[in-house]
Amino acid sequence: MKKKILALVLVLALVVSVAVGLAACNDKPTNKIDEGPGVTIGTEVNVTPVYDDLGDLTGKTIKVGVILIGDQQESYSNAHIMGLTTAVDNIKKAGGNVEIVWRYNLPDSETAKVQGAANELIAEGCKLIISNSYGHQDVMLPTAQKNPGLTFIAMTGDTAASSGQSNLKNAFNYTFQSRYVAGVVAGLKLQQLVKDNLLSSNNIDGNGNIKIGYVGAFNYAEVVSGYTAFYLGIKSIVPNVAMSVQYTNSWHDPDGEYNAAKSLISQGCIIISQHADSYGAPTACEEAYTSGTRVYCVGYNVDMTVAAPSCALTSATNDWSVYYTYALAAALKGETIATDWAHGYDRGSVAITAINGKLFKEDPSAYVKTVVEKIQSGELQVFDCSKFTVKGETVNSWMANVIPDGNFTPDTEAIVTEEGVTYFAESVFRSAPYFEIRIDGITELN
Repeated sequence: MKKKILALVLVLALVVSVAVGLAACNDKPTNKIDEGPGVTIGTEVNVTPVYDDLGDLTGKTIKVGVILIGDQQESYSNAHIMGLTTAVDNIKKAGGNVEIVWRYNLPDSETAKVQGAANELIAEGCKLIISNSYGHQDVMLPTAQKNPGLTFIAMTGDTAASSGQSNLKNAFNYTFQSRYVAGVVAGLKLQQLVKDNLLSSNNIDGNGNIKIGYVGAFNYAEVVSGYTAFYLGIKSIVPNVAMSVQYTNSWHDPDGEYNAAKSLISQGCIIISQHADSYGAPTACEEAYTSGTRVYCVGYNVDMTVAAPSCALTSATNDWSVYYTYALAAALKGETIATDWAHGYDRGSVAITAINGKLFKEDPSAYVKTVVEKIQSGELQVFDCSKFTVKGETVNSWMANVIPDGNFTPDTEAIVTEEGVTYFAESVFRSAPYFEIRIDGITELN
């Protein structure tokens, strides 16, 4: 612990020296950024997915309908497609058979089309119907009420338990854990930049904090939980950071995400992350980087080196196959699927994509693996209340809006103390995130 504190103090000293001696920095971008020699990343930092014992499913079959907000071109939906595909393969190995009927590109704002898709899937004989977007539950709940003999899963939804509808289910992953780990990776890169004196005056705010940016879809708890975890991950390595969040008010808006990232880059943010589902933000980062502006990106869902090979560090991601394997097997066996299901590194249902070794002088994966192991064991709590403040004060109590009632009324004490650590218990009282605390150091721009 002393060594870690010393390291943070050294980083703080370096940050202060950068802020004081900015006149010596080269603020003018060059046409080429030399990262120096990279490293080969050879250490596995994630947890192998853990699937339940499926038993013998020989002869068991089910037809499943899937409603997606996007398709393979939209990273969030593609992650679900990959998860379901793996789950079907797992079921097949156990002797079972799953037939999936897909319905693509159904935005949750187009209720009539989502309802039409659900009706079609029911008519085609699907016994289990899954939707992957939060807003889809507005259709899934009434449809479940009208079809008590079928099972409906509203992924990322939050109304299954409170509705009392026994054939409606919700599920989510502890995505905040992988966002924290992705933040650690970004923090290690930032630490390297500080040591090499590679920050410009535009990267430092008036309080001596290094600027980072975040492109968010909506100001929902799911997004707030994620960007706060990312920020705390960076802050665990480099304490002097300040983050600006720009919302696009859409889950998938390539142009909006691109422009939001571009705006954050122009403000001096040297690292850009996202809770948005396109390559828009990484594309903006790549264009800026190759034009001589030093900026790095951390993506979501998929490896973003496809869009930003020069500056993508890693991405927070989900392995939905863990949940889908469990749910499909339960449905085949006639077992009750959990009303709310949520897991993270404990089951390998969250991860980060490959770390871009060419952007690091030293392999960060050993340190990152240690962080993952601490989260997995429970030693490290992402929302440890000793690690953040609200208006300068430590948070010791917080009534969260766990039970949806339309009025966002706080109803559940979410701060708990276990083994001497006081933390916000995210996704414990229901699967969908309910962390909505706006902590110091993060500014929502719109």
